[in-house]
Amino acid sequence: MAELESPEVMPKVINFLSCLLHRVAESNDTTSRLDAQRISVFHGLTRPTISIQSYLERIFKYANCSPSCFIVAYVYLDRFTQKQPLLPINSFNVHRLLITSVLVSAKFMDDMYYNNAYYAKVGGISTTEMNLLEVDFLFGLGFQLNVTPNTFYTYCSYLQREMLLLQSPLHLEEPTLNLERPIKLHCCFTEDDSTHKKQLAV
Repeated sequence: MAELESPEVMPKVINFLSCLLHRVAESNDTTSRLDAQRISVFHGLTRPTISIQSYLERIFKYANCSPSCFIVAYVYLDRFTQKQPLLPINSFNVHRLLITSVLVSAKFMDDMYYNNAYYAKVGGISTTEMNLLEVDFLFGLGFQLNVTPNTFYTYCSYLQREMLLLQSPLHLEEPTLNLERPIKLHCCFTEDDSTHKKQLAV
């Protein structure tokens, strides 16, 4: 979308994505004791001290990838959680999943991009770990990296709609998503569904 190139739009997208991931991580943190979850290379021993929003803003500032990469990274995260139901996004893995999803999307979308060593410095991890995370993420996705125009616009439309709701004067403190039940990310779109229907990934 051309709107993504606007300097006013992307900070809002980054802000909403960070809010969304924060809500999902907190929701899954509270249900982690009840659900069987597999520890992966994305899990840290402790919660990172940097907030999800600050981390995503740091990636946005230094990665210098195209704005579309953040939408595609968002698609990848949704796919990953669908394909890996035992690895829901939580406070212990969200940062590593974020930096990895942006790295992979930049390599797939952009003609020019920084190498893994640079992304490792941006993400605050070692190059060896960045390489390992990339490989694990690709296998977790089943190497399904292609994002059709329809899928891209579906996710953009969802983001636009949710951001408008958040900015509405009638917006309540509670998010529009149902967080009463454990969720993996937020919703999953059928790749070739032009009706833009969504369902909660519960």
